[in-house]
Amino acid sequence: MPLAILQARMSSSRLPGKVLADVAGAPMILRQIERLNRSARLGRIVVATSDQASDDGLTARLEAEGAPVFRGPLDDVLARFVGAMDAFDAGETVVRLTADCPLADPGLIDETLALHEASGADYTSNTPARRSYPKGLDVEVFKAEALRMAAAESHDPYDHEHVTPFLYRNPDRFRIAGLEQPADEGEVRWTVDRPDDLEFVRAVYEALYPANPAFTSDDIRAFVRMRPDLIHLGGDRRA
Repeated sequence: MPLAILQARMSSSRLPGKVLADVAGAPMILRQIERLNRSARLGRIVVATSDQASDDGLTARLEAEGAPVFRGPLDDVLARFVGAMDAFDAGETVVRLTADCPLADPGLIDETLALHEASGADYTSNTPARRSYPKGLDVEVFKAEALRMAAAESHDPYDHEHVTPFLYRNPDRFRIAGLEQPADEGEVRWTVDRPDDLEFVRAVYEALYPANPAFTSDDIRAFVRMRPDLIHLGGDRRA
């Protein structure tokens, strides 16, 4: 089964320490991992963090919870991913996820993986030219071999910071597939980069998690539509 690599660090410029922020009584990153574990297609989930002292606390907390961790360069995230792939014996397929998405949708991850397999693509995402899913549900799937090529050939710092651009910016070399939905939710914001984003996620979990820890994206949509105070929290569309 595909190796999932969850990218995380404590030194976020806009909301430092957000990955360990409390969400429904647990660190945000553990709530996200809990959701990821509901995927039917994902294999092992590894957190790739930095080798800097700033991420020692994150690493300790994850390891205390039994979560596999790989540590690598802070700024060369592409090298960090390749290191994680090597350390955990990645097979043909790898999934990239980021730890600012505590509302991750396991069903959508499975759909993206299914498209990747059916299309034979080198790179598949649900954020193609027309983003149709909420920000915070991002999924990227790629062949391990393709990412190793990117790491070996690209000297662009942007590629090394953002991991996958070398793949989708070279459609003449790599087969690209994209998952879209009919609805236009590309401007909906469920990711966590700012205090108001964290406020939104906490409100969602407070309302939905106690009765149903496996709440779905449709549950989130329905909840937000009943809460006028949340629909445009922070000036962004939330449903």
